[in-house]
Amino acid sequence: MLEEKYPHRRLNPLTGDWVLVSPQRTQRPWIGQVEEAPQANQPPYDPNCYLCPGNLRAGGQQNPNYPSTFVFDNDYSALLSVDQLKTLPSKERGELHWGKEIEKELADRFFVLDQEHGICRVVCFSPRHDLTLPDLTVDQIEAVVHTWIKQTHELESRDYIRYVQIFENKGSMMGASNPHPHCQIWATSIIPNEPTKELTSQSDHFNQYGSCLLCDYLKIERIAEQRIVVENDHFTALVPFWAVWPFEVILFANRHLASLTDLEANEAASLADILKRLTTRYDNLFEISFPYSMGFHPSPSDGKDHPEWHFHAHYYPPLLRSATVRKFMVGFEMLASPQRDLTPEGAAEQLRSVSEVHYHS
Repeated sequence: MLEEKYPHRRLNPLTGDWVLVSPQRTQRPWIGQVEEAPQANQPPYDPNCYLCPGNLRAGGQQNPNYPSTFVFDNDYSALLSVDQLKTLPSKERGELHWGKEIEKELADRFFVLDQEHGICRVVCFSPRHDLTLPDLTVDQIEAVVHTWIKQTHELESRDYIRYVQIFENKGSMMGASNPHPHCQIWATSIIPNEPTKELTSQSDHFNQYGSCLLCDYLKIERIAEQRIVVENDHFTALVPFWAVWPFEVILFANRHLASLTDLEANEAASLADILKRLTTRYDNLFEISFPYSMGFHPSPSDGKDHPEWHFHAHYYPPLLRSATVRKFMVGFEMLASPQRDLTPEGAAEQLRSVSEVHYHS
């Protein structure tokens, strides 16, 4: 096929963005920056870790000796709740001053801001400092899934929350400030940028065709049989046709549902199963604790019905061709359009070719 050998671009129907694919560049020599391989052999407990059971966190609070998952409000939250904002001195809640005198009409046109509030939480996957998701049992991961569901229910019940974003930055390469396996939940009073783009695209598709965009996409991926990596009765993980990152994956619920809170018991168990299988394949690809940023995209919690929305998750790993060579989003990617060398089909084949038995088992 033409796209296997020559430069071309692909459309992401979820966002409307294009990606340039340049498969002829896969053989280019690399004498650029080489990363340190992710640190292995973490201890089961680290007395200096802010997230380990019984230890003091950076903010001064002491963790309980938790036996399973552990959730707490982020000590250095990016957002403040409505109640926290009320406790600030009035001078800290005042209007911003733009410096020199500026006409109001110009200030209103260019200096646009809006107050944002919300809640930021941290979820430790387990008391073990050394066990990432692929190291946990399926039952232990299922406990994490049920924690996510419970947290989503609780946060969505607050009348000012419009979106609940669960995400994990795994590894120092992805900016994780602590190696203890954990994720974060940011519940916001607005719908953030990326979910807003996806909401628009899914709504447009639903209005035009009377069907779900991602349900329709999953149907044709099953027919194509090129990019699916792993699946079970309730979930499918594949490298999307429009993938930007080398080993990017999108994870779908097979049934049309909108959020984690819509999962039935057997679906929650299946989500735990596929999370372990996918992340094990990631680790086995280069035989390291594979770094990535991932996040679930549920429907907005804005009080409206969202028949167009299909629950899914995105995985964005940075590694390109080995444990120490990463993909950089610079130059053309920052100024013009994302670009990739390895085709999505090639990436899916590599992920399918590795075992689901962890390399250090």
